[in-house]
Amino acid sequence: MPIYQYRCECCGHEQEKLTKHNAEPPKCASCEGKTKKLVSRSSFSLKGSGWYRDGYGLHQNSSENG
Repeated sequence: MPIYQYRCECCGHEQEKLTKHNAEPPKCASCEGKTKKLVSRSSFSLKGSGWYRDGYGLHQNSSENG
């Protein structure tokens, strides 16, 4: 299960919780108010040659040419 970040809509308190993707948001740990899931920056990164920024898919494979 992934860890999600939540922010309380009442007091602004932020918390992290290990929950299923489709689970109901937990109540605020400070005031028991309604929380909303935050969108976080991913640490996933494509590195190395051969990806989109390096022209992936633009070059034809020499074995396909004939």
